[in-house]
Amino acid sequence: MIKNQNTRLLIIAVLIAFALWIDLSDTLFLSNPVNGAVVYERNVKPQLGLDLRGGLQVLLEADLPEDADISADSMEVARSVIENRTNALGVSENVVQIAGDRRIVGEFPGLEDTEGVIAVIQQTGLLEFVDMGTTPLPAGTIIQTDYGLSEDALSAEESTDDAEASTVYHTVMTGSELDEVGVTSDQLGSGLQIAFTLHDEGSDIFAEYTTSHIGEYLAIVLDKEIISAPRIQSAITGGSGVITGQFDSESANAFAVQLRYGSLPIPLKIVESRIIGPTLGEDSLQRSLQAGIIGIIIVVLFMALYYRLPGIMADISIIFYAILAFAVFKWIGVTLTLPGIAGFMLSTGSALDANILVFERLKEELRKGRSLKQAFDMAWSRALPSIRDSNAAVLITSLILFWFGSAFGATVVKGFAITLAMGVLISLFSSLYITRTLLAIALDKIKVTNFQRWFGI
Repeated sequence: MIKNQNTRLLIIAVLIAFALWIDLSDTLFLSNPVNGAVVYERNVKPQLGLDLRGGLQVLLEADLPEDADISADSMEVARSVIENRTNALGVSENVVQIAGDRRIVGEFPGLEDTEGVIAVIQQTGLLEFVDMGTTPLPAGTIIQTDYGLSEDALSAEESTDDAEASTVYHTVMTGSELDEVGVTSDQLGSGLQIAFTLHDEGSDIFAEYTTSHIGEYLAIVLDKEIISAPRIQSAITGGSGVITGQFDSESANAFAVQLRYGSLPIPLKIVESRIIGPTLGEDSLQRSLQAGIIGIIIVVLFMALYYRLPGIMADISIIFYAILAFAVFKWIGVTLTLPGIAGFMLSTGSALDANILVFERLKEELRKGRSLKQAFDMAWSRALPSIRDSNAAVLITSLILFWFGSAFGATVVKGFAITLAMGVLISLFSSLYITRTLLAIALDKIKVTNFQRWFGI
């Protein structure tokens, strides 16, 4: 059998008690027994995905020519910017990830103000410092810059008839070089301005440009619209500056927030948006839960009727597995989707598969005339290689599916892979540790004499 049964049983009891605490709570907290002050707090409310809660799904694409070189770093910065902006609007539990080389998928479960989020996403916040030469243009003017244009496109612009051509201005640098942004009062104290500091590389670019273009105009351009076009009075080598304009308190703060949460290094356009109603999501959740409960009941009855005593211990272990798995999902914040629930249910099959392999081996050893202790030990030791190999194959498959979901923005595939892999790992612990411990304790407490009755052989 196994040693230290009481210790193993205590570990199982503590784990189940802690898991139940998580499962039955939305917030975990511990308080100081002396003064009642909260010393630890953690939100463990279940996170439901877009298909269960309803919400908004948006597909974004880089608004640049097909032959434009878009770095992976730029896409990651753009993804982070979108996530930060929507979080700033109070939209929680977002899923924003890169899909391919030039697309970003955003999912916002439970979202009600879809128009507000779309508006924020469409405001790309592409800040450019543009060389205007000696002829400034007024604030509010829409201009064309060379940022993002390929050499072929620039050549086409230059070859177009002057009467039809629009001037293409040179972008000295973009807002990706910004380090900090804030709202301050101007020198007279009568107006507001946006103060900014630059990263080291941006500071060098800014210093070099202003040194060689004293007396010329440098336009501050947001989404191709001139905000202001100050004249360069002297070289600016300190890596900081201000953006002036007709700002009131609201517009200045809005502008600063937009830049503070990141200026997109590349412009983005919305390719597709899809709104899922909460009624559909709620109906899907209810049907999924019903199907899961029915499936578990059928499995529990089968195991108990076919494998008798071991089957009953496996049923208890499966219930413990479900308690532990749900607690882990809540603890680490896994977003549950319909495919994710399917992955969880499939991993339950892995737990059953391990138990079935062991129990069938146990019955074989008993038929050969082995003692109960010998049959028990040999069943687990000889079934272990098959259990290990089958679950390793599932984990490798889950890893491949996770990579596929991450690379191509297939969130449903990614959610399925995560819950499947985690469920398999927990099911291994459940079948190899919990089931074995419970069965060993039961066999020690019950004097089994009729193997056919107790084991169904």
